[in-house]
Amino acid sequence: MNRLALLIGGNQGDRHGLIEQATVLIQQRIGAVVAVSADYETDPWGDFGQEKPQRFLNRALLVATPLVPHAALAEAQAIERELGRQRRPGVGGSSPHRVYSSRPMDIDLIFWNDDVIDTPDLQIPHPRAHLRRFVLEPLAEIMPDYRHPTLGQTVVELLARLDA
Repeated sequence: MNRLALLIGGNQGDRHGLIEQATVLIQQRIGAVVAVSADYETDPWGDFGQEKPQRFLNRALLVATPLVPHAALAEAQAIERELGRQRRPGVGGSSPHRVYSSRPMDIDLIFWNDDVIDTPDLQIPHPRAHLRRFVLEPLAEIMPDYRHPTLGQTVVELLARLDA
């Protein structure tokens, strides 16, 4: 069984209802949800261009999954679509100059066991997780002592670095 850390959330529609629906769908289709953080409401992070986005509601999940990484990614993206996510061409992606957009649901794969995965469509650990308080705070609740596979610091230590 694989250990998968996810961050789920969004800033459109019934944010509380959607985050609950996503949690149930993840449990049904990706694997057993073994830990759930509190919900965190945060300001948008990144460049949204001309858009004036609403605040995000986020939750971290720790999932025990029999899936392989790309199958988990495919299921996560299918759940996003079912909950109203529409990916726009040219928005998001891996460019350092990406523009973000509001969405009803976003599911990010943050950590996979202690693995490092670097393919064109999947990077684990998530390449910006260590820079984002809205990722680290909920993760610190459910896996504080997990050590980042490339940075060598625990989630709690990474969070403390943001405060320094």
